[in-house]
Amino acid sequence: MENTVLKARKRKRLVAVVLVVLIAALTGFLYFRGREGSEAGGGNNVAYVTSVATLTGQYSSNGVFNRYAGTVESQETKSFNKRDDAEIKEIFVEAGDEVKVGTPLFVYDNTKYEEDLAKGEIELERQKNELESIKTTIDQLEKEKKSAASADKANYTVQIQEQQLNLKQQEYDIQSKELELDKIRDNIAHATVTSDMEGVVKSINKDNSGQDYYGGYGGEETENGFIVVMKTGDFRIKGTVNEQNIYDITEGQPVIVHSRMDDTTWRGTVSSVDRENTVQNQNMYGEGSGSSNYPFYVELESSEGLLMGQHVYMEMDYGQGEQREDGLWLDEYMIDMTDPDAPFVWADNGKGKLEKRKVLLGTYDEEMMQYKINGGLSTEDSIAFPDESLKEGMKCMDESMRTDDSFEEGMEGMEGTEGMNGMEGMESMEGMEGMEGMESMDETEDMEPMEDMEPVEGQF
Repeated sequence: MENTVLKARKRKRLVAVVLVVLIAALTGFLYFRGREGSEAGGGNNVAYVTSVATLTGQYSSNGVFNRYAGTVESQETKSFNKRDDAEIKEIFVEAGDEVKVGTPLFVYDNTKYEEDLAKGEIELERQKNELESIKTTIDQLEKEKKSAASADKANYTVQIQEQQLNLKQQEYDIQSKELELDKIRDNIAHATVTSDMEGVVKSINKDNSGQDYYGGYGGEETENGFIVVMKTGDFRIKGTVNEQNIYDITEGQPVIVHSRMDDTTWRGTVSSVDRENTVQNQNMYGEGSGSSNYPFYVELESSEGLLMGQHVYMEMDYGQGEQREDGLWLDEYMIDMTDPDAPFVWADNGKGKLEKRKVLLGTYDEEMMQYKINGGLSTEDSIAFPDESLKEGMKCMDESMRTDDSFEEGMEGMEGTEGMNGMEGMESMEGMEGMEGMESMDETEDMEPMEDMEPVEGQF
């Protein structure tokens, strides 16, 4: 009996050893297969680098800050809207014309007003005659009531009250008609609309729809109003922001305004963001862009050197325009500061291989979160974003060559690991209870007992 138990233990031990060896062999196979796939795809052995010149270049070129188109305009604009019930006979100005107080802008065709006035005067005369008739009727009823019998007086009273109500209604109708005619007379008298401020005609829009009728002065954007006049004097900047970026701009935010012609800049502050009204951006075919754009306005500290209608672009001022030491400034997140006493960057060694490059740090700009590089790096170098997976000697590839599936390619060689799912049943090996099914091996005659293996107490 003791010999049988010992043989069973030896067989179980042998099977366990074989399984351990198989597991180790399978693990090694999957590791090397995955490594081959990684090398084939270039996933873990490629470091993507970006040129220092790009990282430290002008902000508009690397997209760190959004820039917005803008146009120089007057601090004040006024819209002269046309009436819906009249036709325009003639327009006296064009977009871009200078106007003064009293300058005629356009004139209405009075034909319809004159016809309406003639009809209205006839109607008013009829109403007045009817009013006199009602008054005569009331006087007659009052006389008849005095001489009528007592039983009939109540009937006369009712008739008189009815006529008095008619009288009040007629008086109201006459008053309304007189006001209507006064408005028509006023429209005729003021058929010619004049400017009440000195400025420049910004735009003339058809049907007050914002669709440019004669062309907009100072830009392709138009705003509601038949004729829009900009007051001359101090300037402001009108910018446009897309619906996707509108909440990046807030009132009171400092702004840097850039000239499109040279390096001249101006400073200002966002005075308002109009989130209620959109501006029309049209292409050469008159078609909209498909997304909404909203106007915002910037008050300038000084408008010296700016011209009415001049095109500019703007960026929110985060301190990037401040004067600071000349030199190479690098964002701190590109520097590995694991050891503060030995900062370094992951750089291309010039031969397409990755290396650790020690850098000498200078002044730190807290607002921009950048270090001045005093040594170890130049704009001709290319560096990678610090990552734990980076190793010296890795192949360097420009960041522009990265594709969306760059990382997925490195995992293709690991597809065989799906077969590991079948190993879940190995949990039953704890205590080797799952080996009970191997008892049939007792009948295997060609397996020699391992006499040299002594059983160890507590093992298996």
